[in-house]
Amino acid sequence: MDPRGLVILVAIVVAEISCVADGNLVFPVERQKRSLSAIKAHDAQRRGRILSAVDLNLGGNGVPTRTGLYYTKLGIGSPPKDYYVQVDTGSDILWVNCVECSRCPKKSDLGIELTLYDPKSSETAQLVSCDQEFCAATYDGPMPGCKSEIPCPYSITYGDGSATSGYYVQDYLTYNRVNGNLQTTPQNSSIIFGCGAVQSGTLGSSSEQALDGIMGFGQANSSVLSQLAASRKVKKIFSHCLDNIRGGGIFAIGEVVEPKVSTTPLVPRMAHYNVVLKTIDVDGDTLQLPSDIFDSGNGRGTVIDSGTTLAYLPGLVYDQLMQKVLTRQPGLKLYLVEQQFSCFQYAGNVDRGFPVVNFHFEDSLYLTVYPHDYLFPFNGGMWCIGWQKSVTQTKNGKDMTLLGDLVLSNKLVIYDLENMAIGWTDYNCSSSIKVKDEATGAVRIVGAHDISSVSTCFIGRILTFFLLLTAILNC
Repeated sequence: MDPRGLVILVAIVVAEISCVADGNLVFPVERQKRSLSAIKAHDAQRRGRILSAVDLNLGGNGVPTRTGLYYTKLGIGSPPKDYYVQVDTGSDILWVNCVECSRCPKKSDLGIELTLYDPKSSETAQLVSCDQEFCAATYDGPMPGCKSEIPCPYSITYGDGSATSGYYVQDYLTYNRVNGNLQTTPQNSSIIFGCGAVQSGTLGSSSEQALDGIMGFGQANSSVLSQLAASRKVKKIFSHCLDNIRGGGIFAIGEVVEPKVSTTPLVPRMAHYNVVLKTIDVDGDTLQLPSDIFDSGNGRGTVIDSGTTLAYLPGLVYDQLMQKVLTRQPGLKLYLVEQQFSCFQYAGNVDRGFPVVNFHFEDSLYLTVYPHDYLFPFNGGMWCIGWQKSVTQTKNGKDMTLLGDLVLSNKLVIYDLENMAIGWTDYNCSSSIKVKDEATGAVRIVGAHDISSVSTCFIGRILTFFLLLTAILNC
C-alpha cells in the first residue's frame, strides 16, 4: 500500500479542566490573566523572532485578555516518555531539553511536569554525526574539521536574544494513529531532532510558560513535517483551526476535503508565511492607500502568524482603518488604557454597532474580520480595539503587516506547501473536518478532542498529536 495516504492530525483541546479524584474531589483550574501591556510584550517578542527569520510561533488564544499557550504532547524514545513542546510555524527543527542541559527550566507555571531527554535511556536513540547526510544538508555542505565521532551541532539565536544550542539525535517519535473515524492506536516514526544542551534568555531557567522544547513547522527539510514527507508518509500540507470562543480547535497534517477552502499563493523564498495583500475595505468602502504599501519584495508584504495575538498594520493603513471603524459611532469617547490601547464604554451589540473589515489578497481570496474579532472586552463593560500600529520594520526600513490570532481565530487555515499556497474559511473550530487518504480515497472525520479524563490538571490549552494511518498494522 502506498504510504502517501498517511495523514497526521493534531487536535487542539482546551486544558482548562477540573480534575476529579475518587469521584468526590474537584480541583478547579482557572485561566491565567495577563495585563494589556503583557499582550504587547508578548507580540514584541514574537516580532523580534520574525526579524531574525527564525521563529514565528503557532498558537495562542484570540482573546487578548486571556493567556493561551498552544502546545503538543509528544512521545519520544523507546520506551516513549512524554514531552510538551510549543508548535512553531517559523522555526524548522524539533528540539527538546536534554539531560545535560545547563540552564533548562526545572518546573513550569503551566502545571505540567517537565522532562529532560536522555539518549542513553532510549533503546532506539542514535547520535547524528557531522559526517552524515542530514548534517551536510542542514549546513549546505561538509562541516570543517568534521570527524565521524563528532556530533552534528545545532544552534538557534532568536531576535529577542534567547538562544538554544545542542546536537542532533535520531529516535522514535510516538503519536496516535487514526485507523477510523475518531479511532486511534499508537504509532511511531524515526525522526531527527535537536537535543538541547544550553538555553538562554526566555528559554532558560524561567518557569513562566516553560515547556520541554519547540516543534518547528517551517518549510526547511529539517522540520518534522519535511522529514515525514520525505519518507513518503505524509503530504506537505497542514492546517489549524483555533477557537477563541470555546477554546481548543483542530490542527491537521494532510489534505482537508471538507470544508472547501480557497487559497492565495505564498510568496516564494520567504522564511515565514508571507502573502500578497492587495486592498482593505471597511463595510465595502476601500481604503485609499499607495499601491506599493503592501509590497511583498525584500521581506515586505503580509505575514500570517497565529502565534501573534493582535494585528499590526503600517501607520498609514492603521490611521485610515481606525477612522472608518469609528465613523459608525461618532460620539464614542476613547480612553487610552496602559498607554497603549484605545478602549471605550459600549453596552450594545458590537457586531451591530461597528463595521466588518475585509482583507483582499491575490487570486481574489479575502479574509473577513468581524467586530467581535477585532474588539475584545475589558474591565467593567469596556471594549478595546485590537488593531495596532506596526512598530516592526523590514530590512529596507518599511513597515511590516502582521496578521495574528486576532483575525485568524474561528477560521480553518490551510498551509499547502505542495502547491505553495495558503487559504482559510470561517469555521466552527470545535466541530470536525474531513481528511482524505490519498492511497485509498477514504475520507476520515477528525474532530477536536477532550483530555478531561487525564490525571493532571493543565492551565492553558494543549495540542494532542495524532497520525491518521489508514493502512492496516501489517502493511
